[in-house]
Amino acid sequence: MPKLKLKQDDLKKISSAVKKAESKTSGEIATAIIKESYNYAVNELLFAVIVGFVYFVVMMFFAGNIENRLQSLFWDYHIGYLLIFYGFSTFLMIALFYFLGNISSIDRLIVSKKIMQQKVKERALRHFMESGVYNTKDRTGILIFISILEKRVELLADSGINENIPPEKWQSIVDNIILGIKKKNVTSHLIESINECGELLTEHFPIQADDINELSDEIDILEK
Repeated sequence: MPKLKLKQDDLKKISSAVKKAESKTSGEIATAIIKESYNYAVNELLFAVIVGFVYFVVMMFFAGNIENRLQSLFWDYHIGYLLIFYGFSTFLMIALFYFLGNISSIDRLIVSKKIMQQKVKERALRHFMESGVYNTKDRTGILIFISILEKRVELLADSGINENIPPEKWQSIVDNIILGIKKKNVTSHLIESINECGELLTEHFPIQADDINELSDEIDILEK
């Protein structure tokens, strides 16, 4: 399971960066970080079952040797012992690889990038709605959503922004945060990206006299 290594000082720096970025724009910047966007339990179980099946098939070629070994261990040996051995050992193999499938590096190998991309996008859209980013006065909110396990970032902009800033403009910002995840230095890269977002928003949505802070400046730490 990936760990979120954000200390209290990191949280304060991120919050300050958001506040500073919003000081010259009527746009709103929201940030969120999550360990994983989906538990992928089905994928992990499927992986474990496939490994268990392969193990069972391979071990069938050694049935004679295994049976001879069991006969030497038990005076009252009968064929049921061999069946029990195969059933129990296959179950242990499935359980072991299901456990291993929960390790982040293994998860990234057994779950396709396409599935991970889809799950992160779905989770980001859900938070976009739940956090109210979609509901700012001028529809000028953006969400920077970071998913650690998948090493993916979604940057979602509301309709007011998309009318003025093409989505391609955000890609370099997203790439910079992803680089920070890979380098295990999320905070500094996130702050850089927040500053870039602030500059873009200021260019197209300068601060208004009646501007108010509609969204929290603090990063949301999501559990699931």
